[in-house]
Amino acid sequence: MSRVGNKPVPVTDGAKVSFSGNTIEVEGAKGKLTFEHRPEVSVAVNEDDNTLVVTRQNDERTSRELHGLTRAVIANMIEGVTKGYEKKLEIVGVGYLAAISGDTIQLRVGYANELHRKIPSDLNVTCPDQTHIVIQGCDKQSVGQFAAELRSLRKPEPYKGKGVRYQGEQVKIKAGKSATK
Repeated sequence: MSRVGNKPVPVTDGAKVSFSGNTIEVEGAKGKLTFEHRPEVSVAVNEDDNTLVVTRQNDERTSRELHGLTRAVIANMIEGVTKGYEKKLEIVGVGYLAAISGDTIQLRVGYANELHRKIPSDLNVTCPDQTHIVIQGCDKQSVGQFAAELRSLRKPEPYKGKGVRYQGEQVKIKAGKSATK
């Protein structure tokens, strides 16, 4: 029994949901997203309380797996087009900095050369200052993926804590070598 899949998805004000076959389109103030769900599950609209209900065809393992997944993806789409998603990164280290030029983000994080990454067209990336990066968008997956890609360029190292980290992330600092006498 899927606890997540059985919950109805509320369609908030400002979100328009349309169906065509297995494709669901959600449109709102922040953008437009589409999702094609698998045939093992079906999505219906409950007009009484303006919600979406996800049901599965049978109790096979694949159907049970896709039941909760489909409901969660649709809920994230509705939240994304109405409120949007945001990830904040911070850069820690002497001489480490970030800058945006056009559709490219440049990172100086301790390597011999600058690192350049193209910003996806569906994301809004800003640098309020040289040590912070803000990634915003309506697609939860693409926001998190791009933030993870930037973080992976120079993960925080455990001895001094230098690197790119999520804002508020705690890095456990190890003790370095100690002289014994």
